[in-house]
Amino acid sequence: MQPLLTLLMMPSKEGSIDYSFLIMMGGIFVIMYFFMIRPQSKKMREQRDYLSAIQKGDKVITTGGIHGKILNIDDKTVLLEIDTNVKMKIERNGISVEMTKAMHDATTKESTKEVAKKDA
Repeated sequence: MQPLLTLLMMPSKEGSIDYSFLIMMGGIFVIMYFFMIRPQSKKMREQRDYLSAIQKGDKVITTGGIHGKILNIDDKTVLLEIDTNVKMKIERNGISVEMTKAMHDATTKESTKEVAKKDA
Protein backbone atom coordinates (compact mmCIF):
# COMPACT_ATOMS: atom_id res chain seq x y z
CA MET A 1 0.00 0.00 0.00
CA GLN A 2 2.86 2.36 0.83
CA PRO A 3 4.50 2.18 -2.64
CA LEU A 4 1.14 2.96 -4.25
CA LEU A 5 0.69 6.05 -2.10
CA THR A 6 4.26 7.13 -2.86
CA LEU A 7 3.56 6.87 -6.59
CA LEU A 8 0.33 8.81 -6.27
CA MET A 9 1.90 11.59 -4.23
CA MET A 10 4.94 12.08 -6.50
CA PRO A 11 4.77 15.33 -8.40
CA SER A 12 4.74 14.88 -12.13
CA LYS A 13 6.84 16.97 -14.45
CA GLU A 14 5.01 19.88 -15.98
CA GLY A 15 3.60 19.09 -19.37
CA SER A 16 4.15 15.35 -19.13
CA ILE A 17 1.57 12.61 -18.70
CA ASP A 18 2.17 9.87 -16.15
CA TYR A 19 1.52 6.74 -18.23
CA SER A 20 2.57 4.33 -15.49
CA PHE A 21 -0.49 5.28 -13.43
CA LEU A 22 -2.81 4.73 -16.41
CA ILE A 23 -1.21 1.37 -17.17
CA MET A 24 -1.55 0.30 -13.52
CA MET A 25 -5.25 1.28 -13.42
CA GLY A 26 -5.86 -0.52 -16.71
CA GLY A 27 -4.16 -3.64 -15.33
CA ILE A 28 -6.32 -3.56 -12.21
CA PHE A 29 -9.46 -3.27 -14.32
CA VAL A 30 -8.41 -6.21 -16.52
CA ILE A 31 -7.71 -8.37 -13.44
CA MET A 32 -11.08 -7.44 -11.91
CA TYR A 33 -12.84 -8.29 -15.18
CA PHE A 34 -11.30 -11.75 -15.56
CA PHE A 35 -11.50 -12.77 -11.89
CA MET A 36 -14.77 -11.14 -10.77
CA ILE A 37 -17.07 -9.77 -13.47
CA ARG A 38 -16.75 -12.44 -16.18
CA PRO A 39 -17.26 -15.53 -13.93
CA GLN A 40 -20.25 -13.91 -12.22
CA SER A 41 -21.94 -13.08 -15.53
CA LYS A 42 -21.28 -16.63 -16.78
CA LYS A 43 -22.87 -18.08 -13.63
CA MET A 44 -25.90 -15.79 -14.00
CA ARG A 45 -26.30 -16.83 -17.65
CA GLU A 46 -26.16 -20.54 -16.72
CA GLN A 47 -28.77 -20.03 -13.96
CA ARG A 48 -31.06 -18.13 -16.35
CA ASP A 49 -30.73 -20.87 -18.98
CA TYR A 50 -31.44 -23.55 -16.36
CA LEU A 51 -34.56 -21.75 -15.11
CA SER A 52 -35.90 -21.45 -18.63
CA ALA A 53 -35.29 -25.16 -19.28
CA ILE A 54 -36.97 -26.62 -16.19
CA GLN A 55 -40.06 -28.71 -16.79
CA LYS A 56 -42.71 -30.77 -15.03
CA GLY A 57 -41.35 -33.70 -13.07
CA ASP A 58 -37.89 -32.25 -12.44
CA LYS A 59 -36.59 -32.60 -8.91
CA VAL A 60 -35.16 -29.31 -7.68
CA ILE A 61 -33.77 -27.58 -4.61
CA THR A 62 -34.91 -24.07 -3.70
CA THR A 63 -32.58 -21.34 -2.49
CA GLY A 64 -34.00 -21.96 0.98
CA GLY A 65 -32.91 -25.61 0.85
CA ILE A 66 -36.33 -27.17 0.28
CA HIS A 67 -36.31 -30.27 -1.93
CA GLY A 68 -39.28 -30.91 -4.17
CA LYS A 69 -40.69 -32.11 -7.46
CA ILE A 70 -42.18 -29.67 -9.98
CA LEU A 71 -45.89 -30.22 -10.57
CA ASN A 72 -46.82 -27.10 -12.52
CA ILE A 73 -44.93 -24.19 -14.11
CA ASP A 74 -46.36 -20.72 -14.76
CA ASP A 75 -44.57 -17.67 -16.16
CA LYS A 76 -43.20 -16.52 -12.81
CA THR A 77 -44.21 -19.23 -10.33
CA VAL A 78 -43.67 -22.95 -9.83
CA LEU A 79 -45.81 -25.44 -7.90
CA LEU A 80 -43.61 -27.86 -5.94
CA GLU A 81 -44.66 -31.10 -4.30
CA ILE A 82 -42.59 -31.37 -1.15
CA ASP A 83 -44.23 -34.49 0.30
CA THR A 84 -47.35 -36.54 -0.40
CA ASN A 85 -50.23 -34.04 -0.68
CA VAL A 86 -47.97 -31.16 0.45
CA LYS A 87 -47.60 -28.50 -2.24
CA MET A 88 -45.94 -25.11 -2.21
CA LYS A 89 -46.04 -22.30 -4.74
CA ILE A 90 -42.75 -20.44 -5.09
CA GLU A 91 -41.22 -17.86 -7.41
CA ARG A 92 -39.37 -19.34 -10.36
CA ASN A 93 -36.22 -17.42 -9.33
CA GLY A 94 -36.31 -19.25 -5.99
CA ILE A 95 -35.12 -22.47 -7.62
CA SER A 96 -31.45 -23.00 -6.99
CA VAL A 97 -30.33 -26.20 -8.68
CA GLU A 98 -31.69 -29.40 -10.13
CA MET A 99 -31.58 -32.10 -7.43
CA THR A 100 -30.42 -34.84 -9.79
CA LYS A 101 -27.52 -32.63 -10.92
CA ALA A 102 -26.59 -31.80 -7.32
CA MET A 103 -26.73 -35.45 -6.31
CA HIS A 104 -24.69 -36.44 -9.39
CA ASP A 105 -22.01 -33.90 -8.52
CA ALA A 106 -21.88 -35.11 -4.92
CA THR A 107 -21.60 -38.77 -5.91
CA THR A 108 -18.92 -37.94 -8.48
CA LYS A 109 -16.84 -36.21 -5.82
CA GLU A 110 -17.27 -39.15 -3.43
CA SER A 111 -16.35 -41.73 -6.07
CA THR A 112 -13.28 -39.69 -7.01
CA LYS A 113 -12.19 -39.67 -3.37
CA GLU A 114 -12.73 -43.46 -3.10
CA VAL A 115 -10.64 -44.10 -6.22
CA ALA A 116 -7.88 -41.88 -4.84
CA LYS A 117 -7.90 -43.83 -1.56
CA LYS A 118 -7.71 -47.17 -3.39
CA ASP A 119 -4.79 -45.97 -5.50
CA ALA A 120 -2.86 -44.76 -2.45
